[in-house]
Amino acid sequence: MASETTTTAASDEPLKLALAMALLRSKLVNKTSETSHPPSDTSSSEALKWKRKAKERKQEILRLKQDLVEVEDGMHHEVFPGSASCKCYFFDNLGKMSPNEISGEGFDERFKDVLRRRFLRQVRLKERRKRRNDGSTQRLFLSDNKAEETEQLRASADFLVELCDTVRPDDGDFANWSHQAVDFILDTINNTLSKGKNIESVDGIVGSLSLHIVRKMCTTLQGNAHHDARIHVQHLLRKLGSESCIGQRVILAVSQRICLLAENLLFLDPFESTFPEMHSNLYILIQLIEFLVSDYLISWSKTSGFATELFEEWVTSILHARKGLQLLESRCGLYILYMDRVTGLIAKLVGQAESLQRLNPNILQRLFC
Repeated sequence: MASETTTTAASDEPLKLALAMALLRSKLVNKTSETSHPPSDTSSSEALKWKRKAKERKQEILRLKQDLVEVEDGMHHEVFPGSASCKCYFFDNLGKMSPNEISGEGFDERFKDVLRRRFLRQVRLKERRKRRNDGSTQRLFLSDNKAEETEQLRASADFLVELCDTVRPDDGDFANWSHQAVDFILDTINNTLSKGKNIESVDGIVGSLSLHIVRKMCTTLQGNAHHDARIHVQHLLRKLGSESCIGQRVILAVSQRICLLAENLLFLDPFESTFPEMHSNLYILIQLIEFLVSDYLISWSKTSGFATELFEEWVTSILHARKGLQLLESRCGLYILYMDRVTGLIAKLVGQAESLQRLNPNILQRLFC
């Protein structure tokens, strides 16, 4: 029995020794690890890391705040400096009939993109101020998102109408902003109509834009020394009229305005203070119709989206305006002479365009008689 106990104790000795060595090795490993990476050093490095990140975030927020201030203040930082704005050719050939060549059409596309971004930012700032004054919290997002094109068009049209309130021929800002507004409006309409979407909304915006600018051409700056202001607005409408859906609505609005002026002049004393202004407006309106017909009628008739119903409507309105001006022939025969020149030009161009000869026979008969 004693020998068995001695044998068991002897067999346990290697096991105890192995356990002791394992415990000793574990303690040495832990001690070495603690020595090489003290807890205080680890926590200190983590704190420095988070402090550095917090500082970077703070600097980023400050930069964003500064950028926001610069954008809201306007054009402090542009890709091109403010003095290097568009060398605008927009009002070249002012008042000339069908110029053969328009200067500046081939300008750098990169420069055009910069001007477009500047214009969108200007529209956004003006829209933001308007909404703030109206107490509205809704924001206008002007981006390249195609879904926002109709809202961009509406805001740009409003911007252009308001710009006409401050027109001065010697103001470079008016030339630059009106040029960019017209280019943007025409591009947006072309893009929208080519997709066949939101056509009713575009028609409503275009109709309202045409009416408002025609009205402003006749009423803006009345009595102002800058008579050329109305000529500049007329030229602006002429540029917008390159797009058929705008040009035809402008002619319709102008012809209706002529009818109204003719009726007012018929019962107005020539010595009234408003007579010279109305007399001058008549010539500007008739001249605008002549410009639009001469410049674009043939090209309009060749487009797939040409609205023949709208064409028939404004031709009928012009013939009605001519009839109204005939009543004024005893006062001023030039009215009817100028109107006859316009109707003669329309008849000539209709005769040259086969697509226009398939219109309402009654209208064509009245036009050619």
